[in-house]
Amino acid sequence: MNAKPSTTATTLPGPAPSLPRPIRVAASLILLRDGADGMEVLLLRRTEKADDQNSGASVFPGGVVDAHDRSLHLMCKGLDDAAASARLGLPDGGLDYYAAAVRECFEEAGVLFASDADDRLVELDGLPPSRLEAMRHAAEQGTDALLAMCEAQGWRLAMDRLAYFSHWLTPPGMPRRFDTRFFIAQMPPAQAVKPDGRETVAHMWLKPAEAAHARSGLKLMNVTRRTLEQLAGFDRAADCIAHARALTRIVLNMPRLADGPAGRRAVNIDEAAYEEIGHLDPDGKGHAHYALEPGLATRLSARVVRVAGAADSHHGYFVGGEGGHWALIDPPPHGLAQDAAPGQVKWLLWTAAGAQPSAAALDALRSAWPDAAVLWPQPGDTLRLAGATLHVSQAADPGEPARQFLLAEERMLFTGAAAPTTHATGEAEWIAPASGFIFRTPR
Repeated sequence: MNAKPSTTATTLPGPAPSLPRPIRVAASLILLRDGADGMEVLLLRRTEKADDQNSGASVFPGGVVDAHDRSLHLMCKGLDDAAASARLGLPDGGLDYYAAAVRECFEEAGVLFASDADDRLVELDGLPPSRLEAMRHAAEQGTDALLAMCEAQGWRLAMDRLAYFSHWLTPPGMPRRFDTRFFIAQMPPAQAVKPDGRETVAHMWLKPAEAAHARSGLKLMNVTRRTLEQLAGFDRAADCIAHARALTRIVLNMPRLADGPAGRRAVNIDEAAYEEIGHLDPDGKGHAHYALEPGLATRLSARVVRVAGAADSHHGYFVGGEGGHWALIDPPPHGLAQDAAPGQVKWLLWTAAGAQPSAAALDALRSAWPDAAVLWPQPGDTLRLAGATLHVSQAADPGEPARQFLLAEERMLFTGAAAPTTHATGEAEWIAPASGFIFRTPR
């Protein structure tokens, strides 16, 4: 946060601005196999480490893309850098991610995606254990050793066996952030999973739905749980891989941190609160909310404060603020608005034309704010209230309230609709429904 400028010529010392956390690029390989009861996925349990935010978590094999992974291009088959980069939406270097996924899988799980001269996946189970261990240890020393190993064996890294699946970015505000590309592949035959004992200490094959369920007792990162939930929609590994290969556009998923009844957690891109959290807290400080608890007051902008209604009612919006005076749009019941008022309420407004509150409710509002005027404007009117200019319009959908208010200064439309609406037009940039979070106008 930037300090306010001094009103004198002297600049007072202040805290140094925090530097943005570096984002490291990474790759992960999701291994699938067909079990007796359906498709299974491999999970590795990470070592317990004090400085690791994922300590003890069950994860897919993967890690940071190394600068030397580009040298592995020489040993890749089935995919060149141009095709890999196009698939990942990058100008170049896309094959680095595929190479890193294969390398990390071999290092952490002992599973190697490599083909022999006859284009068959290598069968590591036939090798003497001591030789396999020596090869794996050599590969862990760096990409040069992995290159030398493949060249000595006549192997090529089988990039054509991997399918690009998803793209995730760690939320702002986390101590370590990763920009990770996820790939999927079917477990090679005649190979066995063996955790390295340093980064990973155990492994398990589980059906995705079972792994994602709370009763599994697994510690799962948000991205892992969400991926498992997505994988649970497939019965066979081949179907899942075919689905991934058919995807024409893979969007970036960047969750956002927010607080709520269950504590701070990651909010995903498909959740209702996602856009509002990004609007209120782009740096991931965690002060936005993913749940609208009754009475919760949220400053949405310089001119707008929302007060959340009860679970079965609508939310109210305080609009204005100039001189400490506010208009209240759609006052929620049970006195919640009175407790959350940011200043003196001078005007009361409702979106639903003709839906005048009961006499008792109106008396309660007048008792709370005796100086407030009750306004019933018509579509086409313009209200200028405490630094806020409200344009009154008619809702486009007959099923929605007949009166809407566009706050011109903030380009925010108060719809009065119980659910998010996509019928906003004109100058609106943000939609404020009667119940729910604000969201951007579809363009």
